[in-house]
Amino acid sequence: MAVPAGLDPDLLRAFVLIAEEGSFTRAARLVGRTQSAVSMQVQRLEGLLGQTLLERGRGGAVRPTPHGQRLLGEARELLALHDRIWRAFRTPAVQGTVRLGTPDDYALRYLPQILARFAAAHPAVDVEVLCLPSEDLVPRLEAGDLDLSLVSEAVARSDWPGAVTLLRGPLAWITSETHGAHRREPLPLALDSQQAHPSRGIGCDWARSALAALDAAGLRYRVAYRSATQTGTLAPVLAGLAVAVGPASWLPPGLRALGPGEGLPPLPEYGILLLKGRQPQQPVTDALADHIAEAFARDLPRPAAPGARTGVAA
Repeated sequence: MAVPAGLDPDLLRAFVLIAEEGSFTRAARLVGRTQSAVSMQVQRLEGLLGQTLLERGRGGAVRPTPHGQRLLGEARELLALHDRIWRAFRTPAVQGTVRLGTPDDYALRYLPQILARFAAAHPAVDVEVLCLPSEDLVPRLEAGDLDLSLVSEAVARSDWPGAVTLLRGPLAWITSETHGAHRREPLPLALDSQQAHPSRGIGCDWARSALAALDAAGLRYRVAYRSATQTGTLAPVLAGLAVAVGPASWLPPGLRALGPGEGLPPLPEYGILLLKGRQPQQPVTDALADHIAEAFARDLPRPAAPGARTGVAA
């Protein structure tokens, strides 16, 4: 009986990533190859199997054909087995529990894909996630209750040992795509209410920056909504009842960032830091920290300028 030709795991991995990402370009970036290289890998795989596996759908997105759908699940199983064997012999076992803190909006925007890929690479590691505002996470790190945390740059000490800047970009005024709350006077605001404003008992650093900018511009406003989380401030904005402050990128559908010519003053930049606790669990904390830093540097879109149309990343 003839022995069938072998299937190179690299060919299967390229196919799976393209099918999952819906894009040759994004798949190529994930494996560190050129788009033409991963395209050639798929062509070689299709030649070996004698079937077309991928096609372009509406809007140019790449999707599996019926034969590709059949292959996709089996290819994932084969790659999972391949990777378990590889890790068992070639990489030291990393196991244990790492306690990760994050504000809720960072968790929603950035963590799903990052944690899924980390779990696939380190199946013996449990990640416990605590969602709190940045100003509540820093004391938890200092007390040893967390091993690692994403926090807003404004609330972290400038001398924090080993702090890593994950992302930096412009803050923006956030409004509804279909309502005109930003044109009302006084301007209705939805702000985070965790830290006390020096004179009004309002807001985190982003909120203080917004109020200071409005005061300097001589614009009238009222704080119509307050929330303990950044995510909570977006509900009244979606309803067209207020304007919020936040990053200009990764906005939920229905929201947009105001441009510089729409009547509100400019805002400062924000930064996202990755901090380690005083006595983090090792080496599991280092493994997750490296994974998060690499994911931000490699996979995530750069912050958009205010006024650009943004949405949840495809």
